[in-house]
Amino acid sequence: MKLAANLTMLFTEFDFLERFEKAAQAGFRGVEFLFPYAWPARQIAEKLDAHRLELVLHNLPAGDWAAGERGIACHPGRRAEFEEGVSVAIAYALALGVRQLNCLAGIVPPGVDRAEAHDTLVENLAFAARRLKEAGLALLVEPINTFDIPGFFLSGTRQALDVIRATGADNLFLQYDVYHMQRMEGELAATIEANLASIRHIQVADNPGRHEPGTGEINYRYLLDRLDRLGYTGWIGCEYKPRTTTYDGLDWLVQHGA
Repeated sequence: MKLAANLTMLFTEFDFLERFEKAAQAGFRGVEFLFPYAWPARQIAEKLDAHRLELVLHNLPAGDWAAGERGIACHPGRRAEFEEGVSVAIAYALALGVRQLNCLAGIVPPGVDRAEAHDTLVENLAFAARRLKEAGLALLVEPINTFDIPGFFLSGTRQALDVIRATGADNLFLQYDVYHMQRMEGELAATIEANLASIRHIQVADNPGRHEPGTGEINYRYLLDRLDRLGYTGWIGCEYKPRTTTYDGLDWLVQHGA
């Protein structure tokens, strides 16, 4: 089982560039995070190399995050900005050795109907998938629960798979976040098994609270064992909020045989 520490959410008591060392010391061999764009790629690459870590995922630029934007891929009128972001993301990916990038669909803007948001998302994803394929990269898209992010356009597994099919891209896959889909759908194990061929990356956190696996209602012992039996070989991103500190919460790894 390949576990990646999400450095946006774990080891947050340290500065971002210090978190790579902390993840390696905790036994992680992979890391992921939301965005690299605030740092020169060279700085991040040096940290990855120094601590023998693989960067397994980061997101395309997603608009003004500090102002509450959570992606612009479904925003009509911002396609030029989206396309520029794809170019920036590819440049970082090639410099950092990451082989897959995630696209956040975004919150539907006021005055935009869902049909227009859908068409915009499909066209933007098709564009991004083409550009990433030229660079030898895969593209992911992730459904997110609408309790945490009201108005987020892509919020269910079936909806995401329909969007993927509509693009016609063969390098576009599903990022399946267990926490988000527990809140929206349930039926976690059955959904993963039915759609395993389309799932390229999985993220974990428990519900309620989005804390460590084992702190809530999700049977992670069963779910992780099921992933092993299904032959899932991708990375599992630990994208949870520690209840206290990251180190104090890492005993879940032993308890769940991870």
